[in-house]
Amino acid sequence: MSGPLTGLKVVEFAGIGPGPYCAMLLADLGADVVRLERAAAVRARRSTSTGEAAAPSLDLLARGRRSVGLDLKHPEGLETAFRLIEQADALIEGFRPGVMERLGLGPDACLNRNSRLVYGRMTGWGQEGPLAHAAGHDINYISLAGALDPIGRQGEAPVPPLNLVGDFGGGGMLLAFGILAALFECTRSGRGQVVDAAMVDGAASLMTLIHGMRHAGLWSSERGTNLLDTGAPFYDVYETADQRYISLGALEPQFYADFVERVGLADVWAPAPLPAQMDRSRWPLLRERLRELFKTRTQAEWCELLEGTDVCFAPVLRIDEAADHPHNRARGTFVQVAGIEQPGPVPRFSRTPGSVQSPPARPGDHTDQALRAWDFSETEIAALREAGAIA
Repeated sequence: MSGPLTGLKVVEFAGIGPGPYCAMLLADLGADVVRLERAAAVRARRSTSTGEAAAPSLDLLARGRRSVGLDLKHPEGLETAFRLIEQADALIEGFRPGVMERLGLGPDACLNRNSRLVYGRMTGWGQEGPLAHAAGHDINYISLAGALDPIGRQGEAPVPPLNLVGDFGGGGMLLAFGILAALFECTRSGRGQVVDAAMVDGAASLMTLIHGMRHAGLWSSERGTNLLDTGAPFYDVYETADQRYISLGALEPQFYADFVERVGLADVWAPAPLPAQMDRSRWPLLRERLRELFKTRTQAEWCELLEGTDVCFAPVLRIDEAADHPHNRARGTFVQVAGIEQPGPVPRFSRTPGSVQSPPARPGDHTDQALRAWDFSETEIAALREAGAIA
């Protein structure tokens, strides 16, 4: 293990999306995370396996931690979970409210076995409220948080920003932050607590700047008419001569002035004088002129002219291109793990850098190894397997 969280022990109840992302962030920074999978799923996979064990898993969110197949409905499987929890600093679960309680693994039961445990809960709607027990996905949570409606162009429907805002920014990342904050508090109080991380809350928090702009009269509720939502022609994406795209973010006056000079915008506008940057009445015409201008060169040609300047410019790269950009290569933003290219650990630390500890595990790949590392004897492991409590 390496990283600033080396020595931290975490029990993760396997799920999808934001919970695994939270666990991945902690594991990348050195935490020893044990991922508990349903034993039935492990047995089903093993029975249908056709040599897949030799190939790396592509569930990249599962990287860096060991996987244990555990039957939580078996008394000895449940007790095994408790023995792991007794040794853990933190727990991550992403089930609907009440599921862990029905399994006998709710916060009260776990804190009774380990009073210093930080119990991290990841849900969409939160642990209480009228919608707490309803199904949902990222798109629903960010809708209710007011984060989806502003994203899109004027006169068009809102555009879902993948599942980045709810699942990962407002979900998994906020849960990791909450767990670490609670662990810090525990060093002073000696007591654990529950961290209720709801994606609807997290997505709302990410909108704080926009709320401030709205109250200051700087943000209109009409989509696509503001500085940051493609309303401003100098903060937008444009098509190039080779049907690629570039991004322009020349918001500040000095950056906009640099852009105007480098692309010769005053000449394009001649013989009329170039309008003021914040003259909103001229924004539609400015947008049309910029569309025409950017189509006069290829993406590569615009990069040659503008990349690395104070224009606030970057090419819009495809997902398969990002790792090859010279800046990303120089920083090692993407790494190779078991031959699979993927984003590397973040953030960076000067003395204790994080690293991807291992490729993603398939369910149950490390049952014996992980239990052994968490102080189960060989005799105990054999007895658990014989009883059907582990897989």
